[in-house]
Amino acid sequence: MKEIVIATKNKGKIAEIKLALKNLPIKVYGLDEFDNVPDAIEDGRSFTENAMIKAKSYADYLNKACLADDSGLEVYNLNGEPGIFSARYAGENATDADNNQHLLKRLETLKITDTTCCFRCVLAFVDNETSITTEGICEGVILAEGRGDGGFGYDPLFFLPQYKKTMAELTPLEKNKISHRGIAIDKMTDKLTEYLK
Repeated sequence: MKEIVIATKNKGKIAEIKLALKNLPIKVYGLDEFDNVPDAIEDGRSFTENAMIKAKSYADYLNKACLADDSGLEVYNLNGEPGIFSARYAGENATDADNNQHLLKRLETLKITDTTCCFRCVLAFVDNETSITTEGICEGVILAEGRGDGGFGYDPLFFLPQYKKTMAELTPLEKNKISHRGIAIDKMTDKLTEYLK
């Protein structure tokens, strides 16, 4: 049976991806199941580059197939900020609350009223010489203040007009169906199904 490592220690992400891949003939591990794995140096200039760097780095180190994601928020009228810096927008050790406050401050300072944005996720799969990437995008708008207790990151600020809810107000099941990561995982599942035949 094919073994695939999900290149994250984030238990929420591992659970989300494991659930999506449950019908494939594979055994899935999280990075947290291996000791002393050095962090990949994410010095790419796009989500795709960073996802590939992580997948390749961990696949080489562990000598196993690896699936990595890189994702974040892009506010169109902020030239795509925070983009690849989403997790550290307010600084290296920023919390989700710090990042959310920093984003709201930027929008207010620059007097930006059209806060249309998207969550973007790129998944990269690396297995020896094979590499596969998929992308998912979910569009919304940034609210002036957060709503909801679910999710993580910018979810409380990310409002979905068609659902009249923020990402943080959706159930995990609802979120997985429409989220950027959910869309990218669906596409990757299709491609992996073909690859594993």
